[in-house]
Amino acid sequence: MSATTTSVKKHNGPRESLFSRAGAMLVMAICTFYFLVPIWWLFVAATKDRADFTTSAPLWFADFNLIENIGNLAAYRDGVFFRWMLNSVLYAGAGAAIATLFATMMGYALAKYSFRGRETLFNVVLGGVLVPATALALPLFLVFSQVGATNTFWSVFLPSIVSPFGVYLARIYATSSVPDELVEAARIDGSGEVRTFFTVATRLMTPAMVTIFLFQFVTIWNNFFLPLIMLRDEKLFPVTLGLYIWNSQVSQIPEIRAYVIIGALLSIIPLIIAFLSLQRFWRSGLGTGAIK
Repeated sequence: MSATTTSVKKHNGPRESLFSRAGAMLVMAICTFYFLVPIWWLFVAATKDRADFTTSAPLWFADFNLIENIGNLAAYRDGVFFRWMLNSVLYAGAGAAIATLFATMMGYALAKYSFRGRETLFNVVLGGVLVPATALALPLFLVFSQVGATNTFWSVFLPSIVSPFGVYLARIYATSSVPDELVEAARIDGSGEVRTFFTVATRLMTPAMVTIFLFQFVTIWNNFFLPLIMLRDEKLFPVTLGLYIWNSQVSQIPEIRAYVIIGALLSIIPLIIAFLSLQRFWRSGLGTGAIK
């Protein structure tokens, strides 16, 4: 009976025409091709030596020299590229983790505590989402310059631990996913506010926290303008700035082009790993928020 009812419902639902389905598939195929071609070109180019790079087909392989090219990159200038990669991991990993914690704490406080000026404070934080990061780079440089902290690790790391969008997302998620009754029950049982946050709220807000971490990690990893104006010592460069400096020297040192291509390929691997490992939490968080 149930199967019959389900079958009837399926037949009563709207049916897509073959033309609309084919059109949708064509659009998706074009979009997939458009986004994947640059990555495919990057991978293919990274496997070629200098001669094959200019003489062979741009979208297909010649002699496969990827491992040899990575070895040459590691040997170039005592492996400074991998130091840049390590710097990016520190900037993005630690910065995203701390930004997630701060944003979650503030979002939870704005959602669960009533105090004067709460909405005004939230609106000010929300206004920070609308300000582009490049517009804040110069004021930040002047501030760090006044205290003599430019060209240091902290001049790039400290601005990265602030996430207005994370505060916005954490408040929205805490409002819908952390019941007030559960917080009151924890207080009645003798749990302090800090303990309630870390043992109750964070568990319920895990999808939102993972989402905030992923967004902030990608933002910091791709950050370019702030390190450009803050840093002068190449040992502190993130990988984006280091590759930019190399790319600007290609006309004087042509062999650097190969290192820029291989470095660009390697620099996206941590982003792919982070996205693939966290996307199930990310999709779960967005889906839950949409339903609520």
